[in-house]
Amino acid sequence: MKLTTRIFGEIDIEDSKIIEFPKGIIGFPDMTQFALMHDKDKDTNNIRWLQSLDDPVFAMPVMDPLYVKPDFNPVVPEENIKDILPLEDEDLLVLVTVTVPQDITKMTVNLKGPIIINSGNCKACQIIIDDDDYPVKYPIYDYLQKQKELAQG
Repeated sequence: MKLTTRIFGEIDIEDSKIIEFPKGIIGFPDMTQFALMHDKDKDTNNIRWLQSLDDPVFAMPVMDPLYVKPDFNPVVPEENIKDILPLEDEDLLVLVTVTVPQDITKMTVNLKGPIIINSGNCKACQIIIDDDDYPVKYPIYDYLQKQKELAQG
């Protein structure tokens, strides 16, 4: 599938790389097909993009929640992920959306609404975690800066 996107320009997505969200994502129930992208030019594996194939203008920055909150381990009832089952541990990929406002120091991730991807069957869903330990706006800028400093030695 060829697609002209706002962020990546013209791209070619293999059918095997298409991730289906049977019920769409929160706020966008009609968007059901996505591809997970990363920007090779930026040379960072931390932030990737969930690129909509239904609306090429729409892409959300996402990242692994364990990178910014190593103890992220919410309890998720099987009922919440029934549309993407069966799910083996090795096929589980959890991502959270990243919000980057104009003031980059206020960058946050949404720990309350993670995206669960089953890489085995290329199905995914976004769920709501019913736990106050996981806020919608979890600040990450200071943590990312510390990680960057540690990496630079």
